[in-house]
Amino acid sequence: MKQTGYVVVSGGARGLGRAVVDYFLEIGHCVLVIDLNPQPLDPLLKQYGDRLLAVQASVLDTDLLTHALAQAKQMWGAVRGVVNCAGIAPAQRVIGRDGLMPLADFERAISINLTGSFNLTRLAAHQMSEGEPYLEGQRGWVVLTASVAAYEGQKGQAAYAASKGGVAALVLPLAREWASLGIRVVGIAPGVFDTDMLAGLPQEATQSLAAEVPFPKRLGRASEYAQLVNHIAQNNYLNGTVLRLDAGLRMG
Repeated sequence: MKQTGYVVVSGGARGLGRAVVDYFLEIGHCVLVIDLNPQPLDPLLKQYGDRLLAVQASVLDTDLLTHALAQAKQMWGAVRGVVNCAGIAPAQRVIGRDGLMPLADFERAISINLTGSFNLTRLAAHQMSEGEPYLEGQRGWVVLTASVAAYEGQKGQAAYAASKGGVAALVLPLAREWASLGIRVVGIAPGVFDTDMLAGLPQEATQSLAAEVPFPKRLGRASEYAQLVNHIAQNNYLNGTVLRLDAGLRMG
């Protein structure tokens, strides 16, 4: 059942977030995108100008996020869905050839991946809590993007794994706290996906990663992540859990 309102997607200009934006626009939703560089969305803005708002902002900038959410509410009504895709994937050993990892590098991963996800989620959920309930008293849903690295991070992933472990740990307490408000919270822990985060790797490294996947033996597609987000939006009984989307991959 289609509802008034909109979906907000962070990191929606490329990668997993872009796939969600494409998917939700195609099925008729209004979408607010938060991204540091929304320029890749220009073709979509021409096509879906009345249902797409792209705002250049960091997920750590509370003032800009608040203003963007208020603008979207004025256009379309209260937010109904939140998809957190903004993030970084640093690869750095704590004690490496170049010496000790700077504390600032660890803090940056935590700040963007964990604190940024929490910041957008809390602001959007506050607006969501003031909306009118629909199916079974639901007011909306939240997707937090963790990673399989949260459970089995490899060497060089200390900062990334810690940040995504924190994201996974947010899901259940938020789901419990917001149950009385009619807000569901679900996490997705993707495996290795064919996105910009892997684009900088040599082809041999990408092929090696794909070879570790049990079945299907390939990298994940961003469209498959978007399909799962849509299923979460539609399935009112999914709440308080983190879903692995990894084709059975377990890191060595």
